[in-house]
Amino acid sequence: MTEPTDQQRARELADSVVARVLARAGTALDEGTTQVRDTDGDQLDREERAALRRVGGLSTELQDVTEVEYRELRLEKVVLAGLWSGGAVEEAEVSLRELAALAETAGSTVLDGVLQRRATPDPGTYLGSGKAAELAEIVAATGADTVVVDADLAPSQRRGLEDIVRVKVIDRTALILDIFAQHAKSREGKAQVELAQLEYLLPRLRGWGESMSRQAGGRVAAGAGIGSRGPGETKIELDRRRIRTRMAKLRREIAAMKPARATQRAARRRGHVPAVAIVGYTNAGKSSLLNRLTGAGVLVENALFATLDPTVRRATTPDGRQYTIADTVGFVRSLPTQLVEAFRSTLEEVGESDLLLHVVDASHADPEGQIAAVRSVLAEIEGVEDVPELVVLNKADKADPDTLARLRRREPRTVVVSAHTGAGLDELLARVADELPRPSVQVSVVVPYQRGDLVNRVHLEGEIDSEEHTGQGTRLQARVDPELAAELQEVAVRE
Repeated sequence: MTEPTDQQRARELADSVVARVLARAGTALDEGTTQVRDTDGDQLDREERAALRRVGGLSTELQDVTEVEYRELRLEKVVLAGLWSGGAVEEAEVSLRELAALAETAGSTVLDGVLQRRATPDPGTYLGSGKAAELAEIVAATGADTVVVDADLAPSQRRGLEDIVRVKVIDRTALILDIFAQHAKSREGKAQVELAQLEYLLPRLRGWGESMSRQAGGRVAAGAGIGSRGPGETKIELDRRRIRTRMAKLRREIAAMKPARATQRAARRRGHVPAVAIVGYTNAGKSSLLNRLTGAGVLVENALFATLDPTVRRATTPDGRQYTIADTVGFVRSLPTQLVEAFRSTLEEVGESDLLLHVVDASHADPEGQIAAVRSVLAEIEGVEDVPELVVLNKADKADPDTLARLRRREPRTVVVSAHTGAGLDELLARVADELPRPSVQVSVVVPYQRGDLVNRVHLEGEIDSEEHTGQGTRLQARVDPELAAELQEVAVRE
């Protein structure tokens, strides 16, 4: 009996990865898997989100360019395709499993998949010619209508692969944009997603059919030549101009929304209210943690990118100081640059915070990879490098103890919690209180009773060492910010 070759062993490994991914198919869909607790509030958006997912043939394509972009993003029955280009096979499995979860979140059913061991992608078809032909056979056998590729395809690669498999080919970026288009709710969020879609689509416009009036040049077969030339691909040029005009309009709209968010942040800064931002990989449990800490009632769902629009809530430290805490959009490996740019205005919330709570799904197969992916996106946001970071290892009730120990050795500033059970939240709140900036001015004043508003502000914004009610007013010994200290001194009763 002959020994299997390296190529055969690589193929067997790749096939076993695909089999394991397919065995977990459907687990990304929220079919009763989300555990909602009293701390998550009424969850009013859940019924609307579920109804959206049940619609057959749902499309979030950009309606005004369908004559040019003939591929419709109706992700219903899909086959996955990926490359294992180097490193451990476990890395390829994690990436392909995430692609399956993304496809299911977009509303599709994963039927099959292929994984090819190949050092570099084929410049023409991404997969090698043999594997592309095998993929075409799988598509025909399963009746799939879409191939989802685990990469950001060049326009020529997508066209080359489509010519072989004869169905739509969607890359990872288009898939993520489709999910964002489904989930965006606010006016700003919808504008940001549409801008990202248009930026992605512009270099990928493709003429299709005789309506494009393509020029025939030189001596063309079948007698087409002089006298047969059309006016050129003017339709594509017109669409490009329309897209650029729409992009410019969207950028103006997003820029016009920016001052309102900046005004809200400035108001909080004037009140010297410290700010905390929750960041992390998608589906790490950020919204569940926010609900636990503040009772915000933010949508909680076992799905990728359940949260797009940032939510800001007030919270109180154990010693009585108020601060704001913001839930932000989740990140993912190879997050499309169009999305990072389009969401820059909302991600500024992160750069202007006083503390980052970096939530990590400690039960995930590759938590270190998720941490690295989040930090690579954060590095693109201005001001984040100066904000202290506290790593919150979430889902401790499901995580392997060895994984938790490994992560705590790797990340010295960590807190282990479970947003589901509430374990570790007291320690987290105490760490947040220690990390937030403290008032810098010590005051000892008697505040007249008619200025109870200032006493209330000291309770909310400062730290009170002692409080005594006298005949002249409220005697306070406290630490406050310079502006509040000046107001207190101005009204203080002279003894």
